[in-house]
Amino acid sequence: MIIGIGTDITDVHRIEESIEKFGERFLKKIFTETEREYCESFKMHKGQHYAARFAAKEAFSKAIGTGMRDGFSLNLVGIRNEPSGKPIIELSGLMAERWGECKIHISLSHSATIAMAMVAIEKD
Repeated sequence: MIIGIGTDITDVHRIEESIEKFGERFLKKIFTETEREYCESFKMHKGQHYAARFAAKEAFSKAIGTGMRDGFSLNLVGIRNEPSGKPIIELSGLMAERWGECKIHISLSHSATIAMAMVAIEKD
């Protein structure tokens, strides 16, 4: 049974500006080490990949129904890609305790200016 659906659209330029202004402090606060390694592996368009992952975190927060409160922390929600390229969400800490047994579906898309994500959460 689907217990939550969330979507988000993020402005790529806004994420790029935050990275430029706050650097590592911003990146470490928002993104997991795995996400940073993935995004930094691109010579071009890093901002698009960071923005897509940011959108996924926001979409997840909407799918669980809390938004950015009730123990939600962006860096407890990580997005990585399977060898096939399919994105998956990895949870840690409080998010893993609360939502780790659920099946989480995610879809990401981005262009030069916007990134979007859709998250659906299933529970038996």
